[in-house]
Amino acid sequence: MDEVNQTGQTTIQVLIVDDHTIVRKGTRALLAEVEDIQVVGEAADGREAVDQADTLRPDVILMDLVMPVMDGIEATRQITGNQPETRILALTSFAADDKVFPAIKAGALGYLLKHADPEELVDAIRKVYRGEPSLHPSIARKVLQEMRRPTIKTPTPDPLTEREIEVLHLVAKGLSNQEIAGQLSIAEVTVRTHVSNILSKLHLANRVQAALYALREGFAELDELDAKEG
Repeated sequence: MDEVNQTGQTTIQVLIVDDHTIVRKGTRALLAEVEDIQVVGEAADGREAVDQADTLRPDVILMDLVMPVMDGIEATRQITGNQPETRILALTSFAADDKVFPAIKAGALGYLLKHADPEELVDAIRKVYRGEPSLHPSIARKVLQEMRRPTIKTPTPDPLTEREIEVLHLVAKGLSNQEIAGQLSIAEVTVRTHVSNILSKLHLANRVQAALYALREGFAELDELDAKEG
């Protein structure tokens, strides 16, 4: 992990997981043209993905959600449980895929439609590598519909502070820690502390879950996410 290429850039090591060989080969060929990304392996199902992740320790895994033997949700759950430093970018053919919402609970940090432009894929890989959520707006709408169904709210005996709510709002807009620090005129390390406190208080696994929580509770609006993605 965190290898450096000949130009001095950090190389993002990627594992491609999809049960269609042509998709894997096509994605590999596409990413081969990107200087700061290196494909280190492929897997045809979730079980292979878990094994490959354990062996290769990639930075980012492109995870198909619907596969034989073991689906992408269970593979994501196992990998994030064993290797929390590995980022999962879930790929789905349809925004209405009923596996997208469960994938959030499993710990995936990004969600992308398979027909997305190559530039969108590369941008999403870089974002999740940095630990930032990457959520296509059409998928966000689907997830929010699921989240708006009556549920018991996450217990928060220790409420968010005013500053934490500000940070949460900016996280929901897709800003990085550095961008949040600049906007609020605070140190980046302070932003990291606020994000950590937010996740702890809300019992959430990662930034994408925090972003969706902010959208559901009205701390941010979906059109703000649209603007960031567009």
